[in-house]
Amino acid sequence: MKLSELYQIFLDCDIVTTDSRNCPKGSMFIALKGDSFNGNAFAAQALNDGCEYAVIDEAAYAVEGDKRYILVDNCLETLQQLANYHRRQLGTRIIGITGTNGKTTTKELISAVLSQAHNILYTLGNLNNHIGVPMTLLRLKAEHDLAVIEMGASHPGEIKFLADIAEPDYGIITNVGKAHLEGFGSFEGVIKTKGELYDFLRKKGDSTIFIHHDNPYLMDIAFGLNQITYGSEDSLYVNGHVTGNSPYLAFEWKAGKEGERYEVQTQLIGEYNFPNALAAITIGRFFGIEPHKMNEALSNYIPQNNRSQLKKTDGNTLIIDAYNANPTSMMAALENFSKMTVEHKMLILGDMRELGAESAMEHQRIVDFIKGANFEKVIFVGSQFAAAQHTYPTYTDAKELIQALQNDKPRNCTILIKGSNGIKLSSIVDYL
Repeated sequence: MKLSELYQIFLDCDIVTTDSRNCPKGSMFIALKGDSFNGNAFAAQALNDGCEYAVIDEAAYAVEGDKRYILVDNCLETLQQLANYHRRQLGTRIIGITGTNGKTTTKELISAVLSQAHNILYTLGNLNNHIGVPMTLLRLKAEHDLAVIEMGASHPGEIKFLADIAEPDYGIITNVGKAHLEGFGSFEGVIKTKGELYDFLRKKGDSTIFIHHDNPYLMDIAFGLNQITYGSEDSLYVNGHVTGNSPYLAFEWKAGKEGERYEVQTQLIGEYNFPNALAAITIGRFFGIEPHKMNEALSNYIPQNNRSQLKKTDGNTLIIDAYNANPTSMMAALENFSKMTVEHKMLILGDMRELGAESAMEHQRIVDFIKGANFEKVIFVGSQFAAAQHTYPTYTDAKELIQALQNDKPRNCTILIKGSNGIKLSSIVDYL
């Protein structure tokens, strides 16, 4: 079947699913494969449960004479090609976003701001990989004015691959930092891979990027592109500075040298979220959102999914940043926490994963910073922190820590909880 023919079937179905447990009536099931599953084996179940068609790539799973089975060479490639074809047919203006840290929060803030005056499609959660990006694109409708598509990577070439699928018209790289070094090989590899978004837009020609002018790594690779800048300098398209951080971020901003000054009180934890908020204002201004509406959107935004969330329990105040961690984001969180004017500061930190040969050095660097800071209590979780030189209590995993907390729960502390998602520090929240 030609891609154009499959596309007509998609238009009739309107919804694509790759999960046989979620089969809306009339949808199209695409059978993907993983290390431990074969979606082809669930095609019949998907059809029985409501799907109109099942796209498979193994003929043995088709029922002879049943035209609801659509055989293709490779289901994953078909999903990606279908998404790109759909994107081209609609021609929706797309903002592509990537970066080491903050891309999901920035995507959420941009979408909140743009939604004040536009019909926006944006990536849900962090569905930003080779499956999540095409699935997001297939949710595009003719009535959408703009789309904000998040793109993640842990290896060289992945951003180029995703950009070729999404074909963004605009781009933003939040920052570049030390993450997934095991996959990228080095910090330089991170910069090169994130810069693949710029490379795509440069090749496309006459493209616009939104860029944090204060970040020298981004400025060095942004040549040949129309730059809409934000940062600390008065002359920038949008500029501002932090005015408060105890515990929520507050900041002022204005447009250029002569613009009116606005103050925004957010529900975000951490000065490190200031560039993310400023990016949202920059993009909002570019697309014609009124300042008071942008400010309102940012003030009302409440972070979710263990990303810089503030939670008060019966005994403590928790800053939960347990979704992910790398040396750059970990240090930013620690520096921010050390500046907070709160009493009885406590840390519960989990290992930072996927750092390869630099893991031991980066974990020791975090430990050394903590030794010189003003934290009242410190707890580590994971083998990497256990191997570093320190005398702080360390637990093998979150389960072991939970057992300890049940016997000795901290009281009246402000606790920063941060670690890679695989350490599962979010599971300890109920015990604090």
